[in-house]
Amino acid sequence: MTAPGLTYEPEHEALRKSFGDWLDKRVVPQALEWDAAGIVPREVFAEAGELGFVGFEIPEEYGGAGVKDFRYNVVLAEEAMSRGLTGFAGGMEMINDILVPYYLAYASEEQRARWLPGIARGETILAIAMTEPGTGSDLAGITTSAVREGDGEDGVYVVNGAKTFISNGINADLIITVVRTDRASRHGGLSLLVVERGMPGFERGRNLDKLGQHGQDTAELSFTDVRVPVANLLGEEGQGFRYLVANLAQERLSVAVFATTLARAALGWTLDYVKQRKAFGQTIGSFQVPRHMLADMSTEIDITRAFLDRCIAESLEGRLSPVTAAKAKLWSTEMLGRVVDGCVQLHGGYGYMTEYPIARAYADARVMRIAGGTSEIMKEIIGKDLGL
Repeated sequence: MTAPGLTYEPEHEALRKSFGDWLDKRVVPQALEWDAAGIVPREVFAEAGELGFVGFEIPEEYGGAGVKDFRYNVVLAEEAMSRGLTGFAGGMEMINDILVPYYLAYASEEQRARWLPGIARGETILAIAMTEPGTGSDLAGITTSAVREGDGEDGVYVVNGAKTFISNGINADLIITVVRTDRASRHGGLSLLVVERGMPGFERGRNLDKLGQHGQDTAELSFTDVRVPVANLLGEEGQGFRYLVANLAQERLSVAVFATTLARAALGWTLDYVKQRKAFGQTIGSFQVPRHMLADMSTEIDITRAFLDRCIAESLEGRLSPVTAAKAKLWSTEMLGRVVDGCVQLHGGYGYMTEYPIARAYADARVMRIAGGTSEIMKEIIGKDLGL
């Protein structure tokens, strides 16, 4: 699926072909099975890494391609979401779009050598633990504590607290955990610690039963006197809030890509349906009301994609602002909600059956107005930029 308006080079199209072929062979046949299980098997990510689909930006010396070009990430999202593979796509998004940039921007040379090769191979699965049972979009309200014991490289942080709604939470080997290292400073008291699989006191709760995106494991995490080495501090102590804000623009751009691509896929499934399904002796699509509904959807999707292409171009040039990214996420996810709702309506009773992709897309789409910052938070960001 090639998006209109965005320029791709031959190497991007080669990736599109190879990734799409692999999805059709390896992921599509088992996607519903993985949805039912609530998790994608770890070995699938390792296969993706072996084929070069993980960590494009990771330098070659650590096993990556060493290419900083968000268009590669867009190609993966388009191919996966156009097939309705939201669970698998979400797991890959967490690694490629959201978390690899943290390790490249803030990891020390020792940390890079320790972690990046496994990430590039797809063997080390990543997650980030921000949300807490009592704290969602208000990052400064995080209460999970990290108390330092000892000085120098032999020191540790003793971590206590709980996190929830953590994507890749069951599969993850490395979890960037947002902790409070200074209770006196609301924004300046946050730091990022990398908690590793198997650390004593680190426990995973149940794999949460969600409305949609069932194939992406989402977990509750708890930390009871977890002793995390100082060597696992990502970046500088007290800079966590700044790091999180800096990386949110790309995360929100990624969500916008997912939303817009899923909307186009939903439109395609619905067009196929209304051209075949008949009522009162003629196809549903030949009636004026459905035809106008679909015309509106097609127009909204194309206009959204045009703005999204501008955002991707700005990202490639390193000048995508948090406000512009917030606008892209706000508009695209709200547009997706309107489109999938209309598409379900046009499917009639069949649109409510989960054997039809449109029903699954309807459920999968809902969280996009919440994840990465709610629509209301996006409006606050935009409103403040207007001087209000």
